[in-house]
Amino acid sequence: MTETPEETKPEPAAQASEAKSAQPAKPAKPAAADAEVSRRGFFSWAAVAWVGFTAAAGGCLTAWGRFMFPNVLYEPPTSFKVGPPSDFAPDAVDERFVESNGVFIVNDQGQLYALIAICTHLGCPPNWLEAQNKFKCPCHGSGYYRNGINFEGPTPRPLERAAISIDPDDGQVLVDKAQKFLWERGQWDDPSSFLTA
Repeated sequence: MTETPEETKPEPAAQASEAKSAQPAKPAKPAAADAEVSRRGFFSWAAVAWVGFTAAAGGCLTAWGRFMFPNVLYEPPTSFKVGPPSDFAPDAVDERFVESNGVFIVNDQGQLYALIAICTHLGCPPNWLEAQNKFKCPCHGSGYYRNGINFEGPTPRPLERAAISIDPDDGQVLVDKAQKFLWERGQWDDPSSFLTA
């Protein structure tokens, strides 16, 4: 049997595969290049990990340092001297110790007493209004007479008094805010709640 020229021709798909096999293959990347890239990537990740570890350790150290120095509220002493009784004018309110110690020293009708400068409504510090002869709370308008008795506003009770006495060593007036006297309990008659001027 003789072959015709048509039968001996290869098919186009076979020709394409033969052409591909005839082309030279691309050289493969050397193994050293792959190893170098992976080492570089490793060191990049290692650097990121060390930075993260250092930041976390720094945060823990900062928190530990903060723990070693806790918040401390420095308050003025509850017991303090305000001077001799002669420093307080009759029928007057002395405001010198409101900022530093939170008390008004009142010399009223022959009695010297210390009113604690905290409104009994919600705890705001009241102001002494000399022209109106009263204490007035700036927060909600509570009003108190010079002796501390409430007469206007939402306050439920009078101002509190602190213990007051004469220091035997130097004759100065000694105020002790740790001991309070409440009018509604009848404690303003206690001899420790006032001095006779």
